[in-house]
Amino acid sequence: MQDVVRQFPGRAAGASPFVAVRDLTFAIGQGEFVSIVGPSGCGKSTLLNLVAGLDHPSEGTVSLNGVEVTGPNSSVGFMLQKDLLLPWRTVLHNVEFGLEARNMSAAERRERAMRELKRCRLTDFADRYPYQISGGQRQRAALARTLAINPDVLLLDEPFSALDAQTKLVLQKSFAETIAGSSLTTLLITHDLSEAVAMSDRILVMSDRPGRIVEEIDVGLPDRNNPIARVATPRASEIVAHLFHSLHIEDRVDA
Repeated sequence: MQDVVRQFPGRAAGASPFVAVRDLTFAIGQGEFVSIVGPSGCGKSTLLNLVAGLDHPSEGTVSLNGVEVTGPNSSVGFMLQKDLLLPWRTVLHNVEFGLEARNMSAAERRERAMRELKRCRLTDFADRYPYQISGGQRQRAALARTLAINPDVLLLDEPFSALDAQTKLVLQKSFAETIAGSSLTTLLITHDLSEAVAMSDRILVMSDRPGRIVEEIDVGLPDRNNPIARVATPRASEIVAHLFHSLHIEDRVDA
């Protein structure tokens, strides 16, 4: 992403354009896990939409593997806060959903879907419907569906925020183990500072709107596939405290 600006027309007639993000420049290496943190409304989701090709910059360029992003790309997987599983489909058929438009035979779709369900530890739930499984299992099914299209880049928009604390920890570890076993390049948006530290190689800090990158932190912790162990280290606590002050959270609480 190079010198990206995204602005929207003013809501009222004659109003100035609304600038969501400004001067965004950063790069992510293959297989790297990067988290983005920042105040609410700073343009984090806008940034993901630009990377996914669901939106276009007003200025600047977004590139993937050296090719400018001009629209949705099959090499990008996008997972949202809500699992969005189709209630009338089984878990297996939900995972197959993204493959149905690729002229893939039923046997090939099933083979790939079952492989991803195994990787996400959901083989025994393949024939269940979404209402028959837990929230954590639904999120794992959504991850399996995203991985089934074999993306190069995985975009995660607060995928754990709706879960209770215990399920969240378990699912973070499950995701980390799954992603660590691949060469996926991953970009995570989160408001959870501990989560960002526990799962990432690097953290990008965004400013208030219009959002821009104001700090880059190299996490420098081993065992990315074990976020529970990672977050328990003194180094993790130091980074969380630093992020807390960088984002002026104390000022926001006092206000």
